[in-house]
This record gives sequence, C-alpha cells and structure tokens, in this order.
Amino acid sequence: MKIALVGYGKMGHIIDEIATKRGHEIVARLSETPTAENLNNPDVVIEFSHPEAAFNNIKICLENKIPVICGTTGWLDQKPEIEKIALQNDTAFLYGSNFSLGVNLFFALNEKLANLMKDFSEYKVQLEEIHHTHKKDAPSGTAISLAEGIIKNDQRFDAWKLDETQNKELGIFAIRQDEVPGTHSVYYKSDVDEIEIKHTAFNRNGFAVGAVVAAEWIIGKTGNFTMNDVLFNK
Repeated sequence: MKIALVGYGKMGHIIDEIATKRGHEIVARLSETPTAENLNNPDVVIEFSHPEAAFNNIKICLENKIPVICGTTGWLDQKPEIEKIALQNDTAFLYGSNFSLGVNLFFALNEKLANLMKDFSEYKVQLEEIHHTHKKDAPSGTAISLAEGIIKNDQRFDAWKLDETQNKELGIFAIRQDEVPGTHSVYYKSDVDEIEIKHTAFNRNGFAVGAVVAAEWIIGKTGNFTMNDVLFNK
C-alpha cells in the first residue's frame, strides 16, 4: 500500500517504521494540514495528530476520497459529521480510541464483566487511566470507550465524568505521569472485596501495529468502521 501519515509525532514515527517493515510505502509524512497535493495520492491515510486538528485533517482526506484510519482522541463530538462525510464521498473511515489488540480484547472483557455486575449494586464502579504528561486530552479515548461499554451494559449509569463515580455518572480518574504509554483499570469495590481488571501497555508499538493492520483491512471498503470490524468480523 501507499500510506500517507498525517501527524508525524512519536506515533507517526513508529507507524512509519512498522509499515515499512510490512512492505508498505510511506508517500507523505505531514505535520502540516493535508492537501490533495501534499498527500501524494495514497491508498490510505493514517491520522494521529492533535484534537484541534483532527476534524479538518480527516475531512480533507475523505473529501479527496481517501480512506482514513484515525487514532486521534479528544474530538469525538464531531465524529458523526465525519461519518456522514465518509458516506457522502463513497469512501471509508475507521476511528479507534486504541488500536492495540490487547486493549480491544480488554474492551470486550469490560463489557462482559459489566453485564455480569449490573445487578450487584453493592459494588461501586470506578475507572482510572494513567498516561504520559504529553497527552493533551483527559480522560483518554480508551477510558471513554471503557466507560461507554459499562454504560451500555449497566442501567445504573447514563453518563461518565472526570472524578469519582456519583449517582448515575460513572467516574474516571485521569492521571498524568512521566512517560507512561497507557494503563487502564476498572474497579468494582464493595465493603468486603474488590474486583479489578487492568490493561498495561509497555510501549507504543502495539498501537502502531494495530493501526497498520486496520489500514490493510480497510482497502476496498466503504462505510464507517471500528477495530471490532477488523478483529472480530473478518
């Protein structure tokens, strides 16, 4: 494949290395706004930029009928509009709050546990995420995905919020700490015991591999997708 990288920070550099090792050609490495010219006619765009730039970056690529894999978090209030643009331009869009295989299995485990625990009101639920101090958004997109998975399966909650769980709002503690790639925990705590599930990333390589696998998968498809489609609906 010919891949354009939009957003060329730490993740962009790792994706560059992994995609090249898998035999793909990187035709653009952009820190600036993409255009029809500087994208260099790729088969797919992988977008890891900043929350304030993501919407415009993705919109331009989709309007040029280039499928987009996006891992930028913190802009999701605009995601429904992007999904409409993908359909209008007969191309494909895939957003992942986290492209790691392990995290996506963790998402599935989280929903299963939430479904098991929904009738046990003596257990208070709390989420925690820890990331490096350079991360712009809080809570992380992964933590939001975990919260949404619980809300979908447990009628005790109808929204999430930063801080401690209160009433129908599921709480997320967001901690920023040195160079931590990403740690996510879900706690169910009662007066007598606690159940915890946890995912710890050791480095960013798992995220990058997943993004490249998603890019390989999306070629020739139209519509809006998630990593569930890539991993579980082959």
